[in-house]
Amino acid sequence: MLKTVGVSSPEELFRDIQPRHRPKSFDLPEGMSEFEIVEHAKRLAAKNASGLVQFIGGGYCDHYVPAAVKALVSRGEFYTAYTPYQPECAQGTLQALYEFQSAICALTDMEVANASLYDGGTALYEAAMMAIRITGRKKIIMDGGVSPIYRKILRTYTGNLSYEFRETPVIHGQSSREDISKLLDHDTAAVILQNPNFFGAIDDHTDIVERAHAKGILVIESVYPISLGLLKTPGDMGADIVTGEGQSLGLPLNFGGPYLGFMATRKQFIRKMPGRVVGETVDAAGRRCFVNTLQAREQHIRREKATSNICTNVSLCALQAVIYLSLLGKSGFKELAQLNLDKAEFAKQEIAKVDGVEVKRSSPTFNEFTVHLPVNASKVAGAMIKKGFAAGFPLGRYYKGMEQYMVVAVTEKRTREEILKYAQALKDVLRSGGVTPPLHLGVPGSKED
Repeated sequence: MLKTVGVSSPEELFRDIQPRHRPKSFDLPEGMSEFEIVEHAKRLAAKNASGLVQFIGGGYCDHYVPAAVKALVSRGEFYTAYTPYQPECAQGTLQALYEFQSAICALTDMEVANASLYDGGTALYEAAMMAIRITGRKKIIMDGGVSPIYRKILRTYTGNLSYEFRETPVIHGQSSREDISKLLDHDTAAVILQNPNFFGAIDDHTDIVERAHAKGILVIESVYPISLGLLKTPGDMGADIVTGEGQSLGLPLNFGGPYLGFMATRKQFIRKMPGRVVGETVDAAGRRCFVNTLQAREQHIRREKATSNICTNVSLCALQAVIYLSLLGKSGFKELAQLNLDKAEFAKQEIAKVDGVEVKRSSPTFNEFTVHLPVNASKVAGAMIKKGFAAGFPLGRYYKGMEQYMVVAVTEKRTREEILKYAQALKDVLRSGGVTPPLHLGVPGSKED
């Protein structure tokens, strides 16, 4: 091997690194057999609190993934496929992505969608940059109800760019119309809203859209896709660009992913939209086929002049999502959304019975809602771990003055028995005062990371 690469010893491979910068030893343990490695991995995995009943949300929730999703997405022709540069060799992948785009358009009530982005946060960033390209303006207004994780991603991406971001407060869980209106001017490229927002509140943003459009400002709406089985669509509200996190569409929870970002917009903006776009056409024989279209927008064609630095996309995750949606169908998707709403409402009723706990009811909610606790929410969450529950998302890590608030998520997976046991465990923790030091959830982008 050394002879093949043209060196006489392993040390020559590192000759460009000065000796004083080379480690004396990597302190690696002796090698293990396959069996020993598996057992070692099991011991490491056993340290995770993986058996908890999940009530944590924050835009990433514990939904059921049908077995057929994993079975189909694991097929070799999908699992090992890469970007379909040669359409004649990749009609299956291209058609799957085309169907994904069609499903996203149907969900959001928009005209065009791309073939996916990395996750909900980066999709929102791409939407903001898209709005800046369309309008030629450099100011973005972000509602305070937009996920703080997403907002931090936007600020990280644009920290060294000459763009201005202004955030508005949330009043009783909803967008502050007055504060947003004050910031709307002819230097503003877009307003970013979220529905349901990070507190779980549902809002109709039609009036904000109208005010923004009156000044030539675009509206970007970040959505939770399953809620669209019941709620007014962003397209119906008049939004110009719609993004979201697709984890709830057949992707299991993971430590940071891979997840799935999606984006949809109006046809007039398609040339400004980042990411791959799959189109339908006919071949030389007149047969229906699919291709990557409008590729001159993309990095592999235009490099620094492209609409984005995104080149490939999370095709496999997009495939999971479209398989999931196909299995549910239109009526099944609506039923799923209704289950989330109904179970969350039942959980509200039971949690509200716990002394000292107030469920915030100033706004309607979908499958997440905010509760006020008599003590620090992070400490309560830590104590609930011992009871077998991931109790919720403490808001104090992102919102100053909200250390006693927590967002609770309830999905179709949560049973009546689990919800009742959760309420009883919360009651026991508060009554006994057995709270622990604040829990660190290790959420990417948190101020503790």
